[in-house]
Amino acid sequence: MLRYGTYVMRLGIFSDIHANYEALSAVLEAFKHESVDEFYCLGDVVGYGGSPNECADIVREVAKATILGNHDAAVAGRMDYSYYYEAARNALDVHSDMLSPANTAWLKGLPYNRRLKEVDLELCHGSPVRLEEFDYIFAPEQARECLPIFDSLAELTLIGHSHLCKVFALTRGSVEELPATDFALEPERKYIVSVGSVGQPRDYDNRASFTVFDTDERRFEFKRIEYDIESAAQKVLDARLEKNFANRLYIGV
Repeated sequence: MLRYGTYVMRLGIFSDIHANYEALSAVLEAFKHESVDEFYCLGDVVGYGGSPNECADIVREVAKATILGNHDAAVAGRMDYSYYYEAARNALDVHSDMLSPANTAWLKGLPYNRRLKEVDLELCHGSPVRLEEFDYIFAPEQARECLPIFDSLAELTLIGHSHLCKVFALTRGSVEELPATDFALEPERKYIVSVGSVGQPRDYDNRASFTVFDTDERRFEFKRIEYDIESAAQKVLDARLEKNFANRLYIGV
């Protein structure tokens, strides 16, 4: 595999695992067929699911860098989540009690973003405009909020948070939403891409989502993989979390 500076040419990026061990395991198995050299996680390792420690252990081992998600921040005591709805607050409280001291300390130290300057790539959980606010970008009008910082944007900004697969192409004065399919980066444009969710997709496709960026071909790829939803859902119920957190896994919403 050719290399670009100090960075490998094929990167595996995934996000929003939400304590779903079965989905994460399936994604990592699928990555074995993608010739990926380094992995990056865009946050929300915990929240909603039944396996927070197992997922944190795996991500700590495989990912070169992990970005802080809002659920990670809440569990680690780095943000106020009193305004979350009751079931979500309860899941965060349960996970806070479940997590090992090592995993809690790891979440406490995660960064809000990471810039890979050699390949002009930025990793965030939500919008790059106000990192600590975890703002969503899933529509063109939200992507337009990035236009005032166009000059400082990376050529490719990868985000999670919405649990949706989305592509926005930006010029200095415009935003165009593109289909969430494989695409090659074009000169004179910058891109904001939402990579979807490993553990709780919300686009009515219940398969786990993951992505690959090939810096040599300047090509971004969306991937999906089926996983053992029944086992993941049962772990949610066993942890006495909201039943809907289990049910929604079956329909991908």
